Amino acid sequence: MRFPLLLTLQASWLTVCQATQHYPTTWGHYDLCKSEGYTDEGPTWYYMACQPEAADMTKYLKVFLDPPNITCGDPPETYCTLENPYMCNNECDSATEELAHPPELMFDHEGRNPTTFWQSTSWKKYPKPLAVNITLSWNKTIELTDDIVITFESGRPEQMVLEKSLDYGRSWQPYQFYATDCLDAFTMEPKSVRDITQHTLLDIICTEEYSRGYVWKNDKTVRFEIKDRFALFAGPKLHNMASLYGQLDTTKNLRDFFTITDLRIRLLRPATGATMVDEYNLSRYFYAISGIKVHGRCKCNLHANSCIYDKERLTCECEHNTTGPDCGRCKKNYQARAWSAGSYLPIPKGTANICLPNSVGPVNCNCNPFGSDTDRCNGTGYCKCKEGATGAKCHECLPGYLWDNGCKSRVCDSELLRCQNGGVCVNNIRCQCPPAYTGLLCEKPRCENEPGGCGGSYSGQAYLYPPGLILLLLLSILGPVFLVEIC
Repeated sequence: MRFPLLLTLQASWLTVCQATQHYPTTWGHYDLCKSEGYTDEGPTWYYMACQPEAADMTKYLKVFLDPPNITCGDPPETYCTLENPYMCNNECDSATEELAHPPELMFDHEGRNPTTFWQSTSWKKYPKPLAVNITLSWNKTIELTDDIVITFESGRPEQMVLEKSLDYGRSWQPYQFYATDCLDAFTMEPKSVRDITQHTLLDIICTEEYSRGYVWKNDKTVRFEIKDRFALFAGPKLHNMASLYGQLDTTKNLRDFFTITDLRIRLLRPATGATMVDEYNLSRYFYAISGIKVHGRCKCNLHANSCIYDKERLTCECEHNTTGPDCGRCKKNYQARAWSAGSYLPIPKGTANICLPNSVGPVNCNCNPFGSDTDRCNGTGYCKCKEGATGAKCHECLPGYLWDNGCKSRVCDSELLRCQNGGVCVNNIRCQCPPAYTGLLCEKPRCENEPGGCGGSYSGQAYLYPPGLILLLLLSILGPVFLVEIC
């Protein structure tokens, strides 16, 4: 998976990024949904985009193991250390509390001495794979805000996959592959998060950074790097959060990338510490996990600043006349405007996009003539907006549009959507082309329209592009709404 070649909707945040460079690394300035204010008519509410604080999400999950009898201790078993096959003094017995290693010990309080951990059975069925699926389920959509960290008390697995689900475990997709040899295990070239760019952030990679090496006692953790991916937009220390907010706001695939309902850890091969497995000491090989860290927040579509945990279920406490576990629809009798998620833009308080009551009193008849289809409101007191316009009077623009006597699609900028062949971007809505070129981005030689075309005797310019190529490219990138010649 890759970003589109051109992020057509990034326009609305590029400008605010330059003016807002130093937001803190927290997301705290979206912690209020509304504030009280006053107008000439009296007190009123001002609504803002809002979201719950980030928290340790392992407090709210359920864990499932597959196969379910993979936990050690039934029957009791003695284990040897990986580095010394003759040191076999570790016991696991599910009937004895001090010797049991159940799954909940993956999430108990850190800092206990001795360390508590979950442990699997040993690799007693070798050469059949010792494979374990650990599924973490929230029964709620959550957004990740920090690295996923898994701490192993055994050696780190030689082969492992981290997977995510967005539909409550009905389907899965990989987040990252881990192996001592990526080519051998998954037929993938090894990479690290340092190889990822803005345009390849959605690529699924295989990394060898958390699997190689025999000195596993000092290297216990396996990570999925969330903050390093944030830093591609917000900078190394996440100071430019405005850029990240804008990108999350306008690029759905990116937002979905950090959104989950479930995580699955697939342990495929335990640490062996050698190229060959010692078949006479299989009690050396097993999995043991002392901690799993998942930091995130309830996804409430920017319509709630708190999330409650009741009856073993997380639910957003919805504002803005919205309802549902994710505030994903309008309340009954508040459907005068179609439901929409809140927006991070404009920085720093965003746009609430509240659901409007079906009847809001007297008709306002003051629609913006450039943004609305008519100068008269409908029965709810709101105007019917043209494409790209929003607001009660159709006097504001949606992300990706700019106001210029109405809301017009952003065509060009100084970053990715550049005018070609010497064209100049005018107000971000059109390219002013030199005499020899025409087209949306000045990509077409003007001589194409001359008698004989660009190769004819009337033309001083050779044909530069295959017929139809630019049209197909623009259709795939910008969509048909942009294909209007404006030069």
